[in-house]
Amino acid sequence: MGNITCARIPSGRRVVVTGLGAITPLGRGTDTLWEGLTAGRCGIRPLDAPAFADHPIRIGGTVPDDPAKLLPKPQARRMNRAAQFALLAAREAWQDAGFAPSGTQDSGLDPDRVGVSLGTIIGGASVLVDGDRRLRDKGVRCVPPLTAPMTVPSQAASQVSLDLHVTGEARTVVSACASGTEAIGQAIDRIRYGHVDLALAGGAEAAVTPEVMAAFSAMRALSARNDEPGAASRPFAKDREGFVNGEGAGVLVLESEEHALARGARIYCEAAGWGLSADAYHLAAPDPTGRGIAAAVRRAVTNAGAEVTDVAHINAHATATVEGDLAEAAALRTVFGIEDGVVPVPVTALKGNLGHLQGAAGGVEAVATVLTLHHAVIPPTISCDDLDDAIPLDVVRNVARPLPEHGDLALSNSFGFGGHNAVLALRRR
Repeated sequence: MGNITCARIPSGRRVVVTGLGAITPLGRGTDTLWEGLTAGRCGIRPLDAPAFADHPIRIGGTVPDDPAKLLPKPQARRMNRAAQFALLAAREAWQDAGFAPSGTQDSGLDPDRVGVSLGTIIGGASVLVDGDRRLRDKGVRCVPPLTAPMTVPSQAASQVSLDLHVTGEARTVVSACASGTEAIGQAIDRIRYGHVDLALAGGAEAAVTPEVMAAFSAMRALSARNDEPGAASRPFAKDREGFVNGEGAGVLVLESEEHALARGARIYCEAAGWGLSADAYHLAAPDPTGRGIAAAVRRAVTNAGAEVTDVAHINAHATATVEGDLAEAAALRTVFGIEDGVVPVPVTALKGNLGHLQGAAGGVEAVATVLTLHHAVIPPTISCDDLDDAIPLDVVRNVARPLPEHGDLALSNSFGFGGHNAVLALRRR
């Protein structure tokens, strides 16, 4: 294997996490998310809607609360479902950071110094599909007038910007399942190098639709355990057979450390760095050697000004696909080595609880990784009773484990179709 070039240690401002928000298959709010993860609960459930009746796969990680009913009706009807999730998570994170619910101005902030950075994949594609259906069934005059603005993937970021009066910037990242993590990384750099002082960053997705489910079914990428949804997603397990499609949103409030200290904010941890790479290998399959993943991991650690020996925990991408889990394990072995037969860093995978939240996965899993550092507890991987012998990882299974006292860095991994690799490095305080 050739040499892997690592990014230089940045010289800009230190960035910290001061707010968290989430809406997931486990329910609404970060408290619900954390309680469910540490207790080993599963939010994967049957898809009972008539539209899924003829589908071979009828399970998904769906949010139990209708987001449209949690927002004022006139506001909700102008947003696609992913944007609704994003707004609910952003509002929670904003208030958790100590700001006024009405937004930047009533919080004493300069709105030009605040940004939004959100990742997604599908965005409002279901709105476009519905418009096409209306066009075919009823004609051109029956296509809703807001179809175009509700379809674009950037609607989630724009709706958060509108709601909280954020005028610094509102960016959208679309890089397959790495989107949420890359969006957080970009926000880190925007703060680090002085473009903004504060940002809401994460991911949102609402892709549990008949069309998307049919597409993934055609790829044979999904778990077919319709009769046992609570054990359908089995990261790292010997009997894993595919991922479970999910939805939701996770958002962090990031700000420069000096800004947070000046206002007396509660600080969860440092958003220390991030790393990107591309496999350049295949349209959908990961490079089985894990070289691209290893590069992203090393770049994140270096970007955080750290060494691999500083890593105390890894929140794995681990979708429960056979090839994906093996590639990630190979990469972690390459980076961290083997001691007593395993990679000497405790790993957990949360897609057994949540399913794969697509563009939202990086945001939600970053929230969970922040909470892991904050509480010094690693939530367990569920539905992995029989670990694959080809995966030499110290997987935290079935019962939560204390975070090791040595090392101060935790990594959150996200990888996507086409070889997009993104890794977030968080440092405990």
